[in-house]
Amino acid sequence: MSDPGYDTLDWSVDDGVLTLTLDRPDALNSFTVAMCGELIDAYGRASADDAVGAVVVTGAGRAFCAGMDLSSDGNVFGLDEDAEVTPALLRERFEDPDVVTGVRDLGGRVTLAVRECDKPVIAAINGAAVGIGATMTLPMDVRLASTSARIGFVFGRLGIVPEAASSWYLPRIVGISRALEWSYAADILSAEEAHQGGLVRSLHEPEELLDAAYALARRFTEHRSPTAIAMTRRLMYAGLGARHPEEAHRADSVAMFHASTRDGKEGVAAFLEKRAPEFTGRASDAPELFE
Repeated sequence: MSDPGYDTLDWSVDDGVLTLTLDRPDALNSFTVAMCGELIDAYGRASADDAVGAVVVTGAGRAFCAGMDLSSDGNVFGLDEDAEVTPALLRERFEDPDVVTGVRDLGGRVTLAVRECDKPVIAAINGAAVGIGATMTLPMDVRLASTSARIGFVFGRLGIVPEAASSWYLPRIVGISRALEWSYAADILSAEEAHQGGLVRSLHEPEELLDAAYALARRFTEHRSPTAIAMTRRLMYAGLGARHPEEAHRADSVAMFHASTRDGKEGVAAFLEKRAPEFTGRASDAPELFE
């Protein structure tokens, strides 16, 4: 799949790893309505592109993403201030184009696109990641950070609330008490504080960050079945919200049947023959696992 030619992002694929770079360095890669649309498109493309095995997301220049671009005209969050917004509206008209563009939270739309992606997604947080710059990393599978990174859930300073489905993700990642403390205080966390709090997996010197992210991406993709990886990602995230282990068992059974009768045969043969497997499945071959 060719470079889609985005205005706010850079798309570069090398050896099966897509580097998706937030590319507004003069504005510290601040988030806009245009970036929202391009990110949603990019995750969909990455999921469908068999040349992409994993995605590394980073920022151009000295920031990852300094939050929402607050210089735009009108409602800076791109919302229709004349809309009558209720829970019923979202339930009944969730996919209505007017609701999608005028009511639904921009960051949440990106979060759901990350959630639907069938490829591992790794955040390489190279600098400031504030507001949506922090919450957009939460649905990514792993977060690595530069020692110079600064991360802030600063919504309280602006009189707004955590968005991008972060009320679902953040407590699951760092625990409810720490999630509330970070949101109430709205502090800017050092990279070390974010690491100690369990938000990021590891810290790296700035010049070593991307290499570390690429090395991890290769561990996720080399000699791995893309079909099995896609199903694993779906199973794990669905399991977080399952009401009973039986729900996971049902989905596991579908996934295990398809895996074991396809790439699983090659995996078993390679193990017995003491050689590297040569999987032929694609992420796009992954079947539906849930009703």
